[in-house]
Amino acid sequence: MSSLPDIPPSPARVVLLTGPSGSGKSSFAERCGLPVLCLDDFYKEIDDPTLPLVPDTSDVDWDSPRSWDADTALAALAELCTTGRTGVPVYDISTSSRTGVKEVDLAGAPLVIAEGIFAAEIVGRCRERGLLADAICLRGRPATTFRRRLVRDLRESRKPVGFLLRRGWRLMRSERGIVGRQVRLGAHACGPSEAAARVAGALGADTSVRTG
Repeated sequence: MSSLPDIPPSPARVVLLTGPSGSGKSSFAERCGLPVLCLDDFYKEIDDPTLPLVPDTSDVDWDSPRSWDADTALAALAELCTTGRTGVPVYDISTSSRTGVKEVDLAGAPLVIAEGIFAAEIVGRCRERGLLADAICLRGRPATTFRRRLVRDLRESRKPVGFLLRRGWRLMRSERGIVGRQVRLGAHACGPSEAAARVAGALGADTSVRTG
């Protein structure tokens, strides 16, 4: 039986950071002091005919992985880890559209944090490509997540108020199931303190491999 060829390690690797909407992924990623790739910028646009709907409503289900372009996100992440830079969409959540392109540059960093509610969807594919350093799911109390998410979305005028309330209530009721799915896809569920320790461990392990 022939064996699969070894996949050479990439110049940089990725910590996939997922969790329910409002769990604090973006602020946690910023505190880590590493380059950050926002995976939510790879949402599909509002005129995409493949966008899913919330059952029995006319609302787009932005919490379904089918509302997200996983293939393009993975390609950008692979390019970033391989070459040190990539172009990513600038996504306007209020209009559900891409308004431009921006560059993400690792500037020599050995790790990048790729954060978004669908990050767990590409855990397996990142591992297969030799890109994965760790996969973390931030979790907390559903009521706290609900409040944090609603305050953020209202402040940023992300969607109409009625839509935000309907979505927030639906997500609060299903939060434990969301975390469970992300764990099944390969993410480790934990709070911010343990997550920070795991990022530090991934960074230390990567440095040891490169200098050992």
